[in-house]
Amino acid sequence: MPIYDFSLFDPPAPWAKVILRNPESNKELPDVPLLIDTGADITFIPYNSANELGLNTLHDKSYEVMGFDGSISIASAVQLELLFLNKTFRVLFLLIDQEWGILGRDILNHLALLFDGPRLEWNKHQAESQEI
Repeated sequence: MPIYDFSLFDPPAPWAKVILRNPESNKELPDVPLLIDTGADITFIPYNSANELGLNTLHDKSYEVMGFDGSISIASAVQLELLFLNKTFRVLFLLIDQEWGILGRDILNHLALLFDGPRLEWNKHQAESQEI
């Protein structure tokens, strides 16, 4: 079972390492860290990961996003493939300028995960979703 992260988050938080793939070149970037955030509507990918894959932002796609503290910012979008728990997700992802991304409900709602807070770990639980 993957454990919660103690080094970046206080209190510790669930996180996952995913594979990102450029759909045009098939170049893959393994072990991209994402915070599992059931309160986030959408998934954010680190800028550095998108740059490493050679992805270009979609010039006609930018979105106003609001943080949990009410702050508003504009996020650029990219098209890529995210591989997680033996599933491939092909949706529009937003970019974030930090070393880890955020795995939001646009992906989480297609998975069954079990969070064990007392043990500070999480696990896949009977996931039966399809690729999106």
